[in-house]
Amino acid sequence: MFDDTKFNYSIFTFSEYNSVNAALHEKFSNINREKDIKRTHLFNGRYENIYIDKTLIPELTPALEFANQCAKKILSLSKNLDIGFWFNNMPPKSVTTAHTHDDYDEMLSGVYYVTVPENSGDLVLFNNEDKKIIIPQQGQLILFKADCLHEVSINNSGQNRLSIGMNFGIKPK
Repeated sequence: MFDDTKFNYSIFTFSEYNSVNAALHEKFSNINREKDIKRTHLFNGRYENIYIDKTLIPELTPALEFANQCAKKILSLSKNLDIGFWFNNMPPKSVTTAHTHDDYDEMLSGVYYVTVPENSGDLVLFNNEDKKIIIPQQGQLILFKADCLHEVSINNSGQNRLSIGMNFGIKPK
């Protein structure tokens, strides 16, 4: 784990990412072709958020459990957290514009990287006038405060990059 207090983010590496990510990518590629998948945040001709029920992608479970454990560690909580998640399929020349995730009761946000071709866009975190550029790697989980302004730079590779965005909050009773 790496922790940076100035930008309030932590980086974790999922030890099982090789087998999990290959299965995740294959299943996502098949399901993403279906027309009835919920897609939101249409910017620059691309839906940034693709919502697939986790029952349709059981391959996602190990990554979500890993993320939950890491988030609990950061937040110093013992109980499981509620995780909202979505896929972000980022084709060449795509960007994700600057935004935050503090719309509701989110305590923490993050991104887990499934496939990361070289030069496929960097995560940029902002803290007032300062910015931190993080070059993503396959199998990395990056967690940050939900109110942290962030964006993803242009995908200059010739391939899609696949990641999973997440928000964490307290499970309702």
